[in-house]
Amino acid sequence: MTDASPVVDAAAIVRAARGWIGTPYHHQASVRGVGTDCLGLVRGVWRELYGADAERPPPYSRDWAEGGGVETMLEAAARHMQPVAASERAAGDVVVFRVRPGVVAKHAAILSGPMTMIHAMEGAPVCEVPLSRWWLRRVAGVFRFPREDV
Repeated sequence: MTDASPVVDAAAIVRAARGWIGTPYHHQASVRGVGTDCLGLVRGVWRELYGADAERPPPYSRDWAEGGGVETMLEAAARHMQPVAASERAAGDVVVFRVRPGVVAKHAAILSGPMTMIHAMEGAPVCEVPLSRWWLRRVAGVFRFPREDV
């Protein structure tokens, strides 16, 4: 990391994610203040921290039970972030959820604290909510942003 590079720590990640609060939901979008979905939120925070997308996602549907069984979101997270044990999750980490058993993991949030998260869901703007038992039972993976320039 160069002296001009911003420090990528939990506080910077949470600050960036909170900057998206109120952004309307829009499927496959990633524009702060204009529209985003859950993946778009993570992509947007990544861009703010590192200056560019890690990769462009393929087109994806809104269907939680999307066929094929390919864990696209989990695989992409593992390519660009450090996997973390669910018990070791912390503010600034990305949590990926499997909303129903037997379907691919297709929802993501950024932890803002040990029991709070920032996420985008259809029908609501980006918001900060409790990481409730309902969500905790559906955790499919936890990932940490790289702490240096990528």
